[in-house]
Amino acid sequence: MGTTDKSLERIFNQLIAGNVGLAIAEAETYLAAWPNPQTQQKLLDLKADYLLMEDHWRQGTNDPQREELYQRLLQRLYVLAANISIYKHMNGSSYLQTLYKGVRQEGKRWSIATIKGEMENFVSEVAMLSLEPENKRKEKSKEIYKQHQQEMNALFNYVLTTHIWTENVGEGMQEMLLSPTIDSNDQQLLVSAITLSLMNRFDIVKFRTLTNVYAQALDEYVKQRALVGWTLAIDDDWIRVYPEMQDIINTLLQDAKAVDELTELQMQLIYTTDVRNDTKKIREEIMPDLMKSNSFKLTNEGLVETENDPLEDILHPDAAEERMEKMEESMKRMLDMQKQGSDIFYSGFAQMKRSPFFYDMSNWFVPFYMQHPDIAEHVDKLEGFHLLEIAMLRGPFCNSDKYSFVIAFQQMLHQLPENIVQMMKRGELSPSGMQEVPKEERTNPAYIRRSYLMDMYRFFMLFPNNKSLYNPYVPQNKEEQFAGLFITSELFLHTPMDERKPSLVKLLKKRKLERAFEQLMMSIPREMRDVNYYLWKGDFERALELDPENERALAGHARNRFKAKDYEGALEAYEHLLLNYPEKRNYMLNKAVCQVSMEDYEEAQKVLYQLNYEHPEDMNVAHVLAWSLTSDGKMEQAEGLYQQLMAQENPNPADYLNYGYSLWLQGRIDKAAEQLRKYAKAEMEQGASAELPLDEAWLQMRGIKETDIRMMKALVMMG
Repeated sequence: MGTTDKSLERIFNQLIAGNVGLAIAEAETYLAAWPNPQTQQKLLDLKADYLLMEDHWRQGTNDPQREELYQRLLQRLYVLAANISIYKHMNGSSYLQTLYKGVRQEGKRWSIATIKGEMENFVSEVAMLSLEPENKRKEKSKEIYKQHQQEMNALFNYVLTTHIWTENVGEGMQEMLLSPTIDSNDQQLLVSAITLSLMNRFDIVKFRTLTNVYAQALDEYVKQRALVGWTLAIDDDWIRVYPEMQDIINTLLQDAKAVDELTELQMQLIYTTDVRNDTKKIREEIMPDLMKSNSFKLTNEGLVETENDPLEDILHPDAAEERMEKMEESMKRMLDMQKQGSDIFYSGFAQMKRSPFFYDMSNWFVPFYMQHPDIAEHVDKLEGFHLLEIAMLRGPFCNSDKYSFVIAFQQMLHQLPENIVQMMKRGELSPSGMQEVPKEERTNPAYIRRSYLMDMYRFFMLFPNNKSLYNPYVPQNKEEQFAGLFITSELFLHTPMDERKPSLVKLLKKRKLERAFEQLMMSIPREMRDVNYYLWKGDFERALELDPENERALAGHARNRFKAKDYEGALEAYEHLLLNYPEKRNYMLNKAVCQVSMEDYEEAQKVLYQLNYEHPEDMNVAHVLAWSLTSDGKMEQAEGLYQQLMAQENPNPADYLNYGYSLWLQGRIDKAAEQLRKYAKAEMEQGASAELPLDEAWLQMRGIKETDIRMMKALVMMG
C-alpha cells in the first residue's frame, strides 16, 4: 500500500472513531498531495460549517442541534472520502476503469427516468411480439432481446461503478426495483449490480435501498437477492457514522419471517462456501461408486454405452442389481448433501466458466432465460431436446450453471452416439443429478436464495477480474476464517438473532470451522452464556459451577483431568458419573483406565473382568484389560486377549506395542520385535517419525535395561 493509500486510510480511521475535526485535518493533508479543485471546495465548505459549530461551542453556547449537526458533518465527510476512495480504486484497476469509461460515453444519459423508460419499453415490446406475423416474430424477438441485453449489461456496469448515491437516486432505484411494470430479470440483475457496488464501498443509500426492497418486494426472486446483498455488505466500521443502520435492522427484525430467513441464509452461506470439503467427499467417496455402477464410459469418440458381460450375468446374476443399488445410494448421498445446502455441482461446472459468455460480468448474475442473445445460437441447435427443458427450467442448477450447461451440451452433442441423442430428445435419459425439482420447491425462498448464493460464489471464485472487487468469501485478516459470518455483526447484538446463534454454533462445530466458531461464540451476549455455551467452549469447570450434575460437563472435566495426568481427579469424576449413570459402560471403562494409570491393578481388573464377561465382543474392554494384566505382570492371562485383539481385521496399533512389551518381558525377543515392527509401520503410515517411540521409564521399572532398549530399537528398525 502506497503513501496515498495510508493517507486515505487515516481519514477513514478518524471517521470510524467519529472524529470530524481530526478527519478534516487528514483530508486536508491528503488533498494537499493530491489536489482536486471540486473536492477541495467541498472540504472547505464542510470545514467552514465545522469551525462555525466549534466557535459556538467554545463560547459556551448551548445548541440543542449540535449533536445532529455534528453527525451530519461526519456523514458529509464520509461521502467525500468514500468518493475519493472509489475514484482511486477505479483508477487503480484497468478493468474497472474500462467499465467506467465505457458506459459514460458522450451522449449517453443515465438519469433515473431514462433507465426506467428503457426497461418499461422492453416489457412493452415483448408484449407486442404476439401481434407480429409468425414468420417475422422470431427475428423480431431476437432483435429486441439483443438490444435489451446490451442496455442491461451497460446499466449493470454503470451501477457497479457509481459513486455514493444521493437520496433522490436511491428513491428512484427503489421505485424501479419494486415496480410491477419492469421485468423481474432486470430487477434481479440491478440488485446484483447494487450489491457489488455496495460491497466495494459502503453507501448508506444503497444499503437502505436493498433493505427496503427486501422488506417490500412481492417478487420473491428480487426479495431474496436484496436480502443476500445487504447482509453481505454489512460493515460495522460505519455504525458510528450511520447509526440509522441499527434502526433499519431493528425494524426488519420485528418480522419473525425475516429472523427465520436471516438464520437460514447464514446456514446456507456456511454450506455453500465450504465447497472444498464437499468436493473432496464427492470426489473420493461418491463418484468412484457412481463410475463403477454406470453403464456408460467416456472414450475418445465420446460417451459409449458398455455392453453387459454374458459370463458375469451367469456367475453373478445379482451383480447388476447390486450396482444399481450402490448407484442409487451414491445419488441419494449427493442429493441429501444438496438438500442440506451443499454446493454439489461447483467442481463439475467450475471448468465450464471459460466460455466468452462469462467475459461480461453481468452474465454471471443474469437469471437464466432461453432468449438470452449470447446463448440463442446454442438454444436453436438444441431445439426439440426434452432434456434441455428439464435441466434448464426444472433442474437443480443455479443460473450460472444453466448457461454453462447449454453451451457445453451443444458443443459435446456431436460426440454422443445417435441412440443416446434420441433418448435424450425423448427425455428417456438424463445425466446423474438432473432430477426434476418440484415447482413448490423451486419457488421456495430458501431454494431461490441458495441458487443465487451459488451464482455469487462462482463469480467471486472464478471470474478472471475478481481481484478488482471486494470478495465477501475471502477473509480480510488473519483472525477471520469465514468472511460471510454476518450474524456476528454488532447490528445483530441484543436482537432476536442472538437466540439463533446456538444452532449456528453446532453447524460450525460440525463443519470444523474452528476460528469461525470462536468468532461466533464471542458474539454471544454474556447474559446468554449458559451451561451449553461453556460446554461448546470446552470450559467444563465453568459449566460445572452452573450445573454440578451436568453429565457432559462431568465427562469433559474427567477427560481434561486425565489429559493433565491428574488420574485421581479423573477417577473421582468418573465415580461421580457412575453414581448417576451406573449402566454406562464407557464410564466404567474409563474408571478402570484411571485405576490402571494409578497402578491400582487389582481394583481395575475387577471392573474389567466384569465388563469383559458381559461384553466379550467389546475390543476396547479387551484392549484395556490386556494392558492392565501386562502392567501387572500377568503375561499368560494377557496372552489370550492379545490373540483376540490381533485377530481383528485392523488391529489397533497400540495393541501391537502393548503385545510387544508383553512378549519382551517374557524374554521372547524376536516375537516382541515383530510386534513392535508392526507398530512402527502403522505409526509411520499415520505420519509419525521413523524413530520407534518406547516408554523407557515403564520398561526400566520392569527390569529392562537401557542397553536392551537400544538393542531392541536397532533390531526393530533394521529388521
